[in-house]
This record gives sequence, C-alpha cells and structure tokens, in this order.
Amino acid sequence: MTYPHDLLDDARTLGSFEGWSEDVYRDFLRLQRGAMSEAEFSEKYHWERAVLSMDMTGLTASAMRRSELDSLLRIVDAQKVCLPVLQDYGAELIRCFADDIVALFADPHAAVDAALETHRRIRLFNDSDLSSEHPTHCCVGIGFGRVFAIGPNLAQGDEMNRASKLGEDIARANETLVTERAFAALDGREDLIFEHQDQDDQIFPFYRVTSNL
Repeated sequence: MTYPHDLLDDARTLGSFEGWSEDVYRDFLRLQRGAMSEAEFSEKYHWERAVLSMDMTGLTASAMRRSELDSLLRIVDAQKVCLPVLQDYGAELIRCFADDIVALFADPHAAVDAALETHRRIRLFNDSDLSSEHPTHCCVGIGFGRVFAIGPNLAQGDEMNRASKLGEDIARANETLVTERAFAALDGREDLIFEHQDQDDQIFPFYRVTSNL
C-alpha cells in the first residue's frame, strides 16, 4: 500500500524542530536511503560515556497539595545543591529539564561518586534552615557504554534508555541504581556495596549502590 500523504524529509526543516541537528537528520536520511551504512553512522557518532539520569521526588504531589510555584521552587533548591556536585566531579555536559537532570561523565567512577555525594548534600540541605517545609529528594540511574552523541544530551541509545528508566521510574528517594554495564565497570570498588535487584517485573538487571564507608 502506498502512503497517501506527504512526508517531511528535508533535513533543514526537521532540524528546525530541535529533535536532532540538521547534520544528524541528513545522515539519518542517508542511512534510510542506503547512502550511508550503519557502520559509518556508528563510527561517526558513537562514543563511550557514563550517563547519569537524576529525578526529583514529590513534585507532582507538591503541586497538587500546595501550589505549582512551590513545586518549581523545590526544583530550584535541588538544582542549587546538585549542579555544583556534578561540576565538582567533572561532568562534561549537564542538562536540566523540569525536575530531571542529565549529566555525562567520561569516567563511570566519577558518575557514581557524584551521585552519592549529591544524596549526601541533599540530606544536609534538607536538615538546614534553608530547606523548605516539604524538601525534595533525588533518585539517580547510571549507565555506561557506547551511546550516540546526538540530541541535546549527546547521549542516545540503550544505556541512556536504561539509565533514564532507573533514575526516573524505578529508583526511590536517595537511591542510586546502575545498569549491568556500569556495574561491570565499577566492579572492584571496595568502598561501594552493590545489591543485585531481582524484581519480578524488571525488564533488565540492575544494581543498587551504597557507600561502604
């Protein structure tokens, strides 16, 4: 059956919507036409990075029970605490959207250290006189491996998907969860405790990380 409508296949127009850049769309279209191989695309865009995906807890409930502005101010407080930590631990890229933060690290050890330090500083902030009446906690997912350096986060692919699933949907307040590949890269860290998670409904294996110090 022939598709009866026009398709948008102009790289410049597609890029104007800021999903990917014009160059990336051009290469995707070349890939679809057979003018570029999957190997060539991977060689051009793949890189190895640790992906840290952070979410903040309780914002929906805060907006419903208190006010929308209250929930936004809680995001501001969390960013004021978390972003300096990510910078201190060498994040190459940091992106914020609503109550989510994505950070990329060249080293998975730096990523997990940043996550644990973030939880520690959030606890200190929440115990201080600067905290709001209903403080925010953070949940973190970390992946490590080859991802495509495309899109606003310069990280798309399986490990990005898994890190996002862990950080946004599975991890609870003050938890850091890591993928199998991240665990393999971190194996041997005597200062960390890894607990394999085996929930019946999980779609891939992952580990909970805590400090052994």
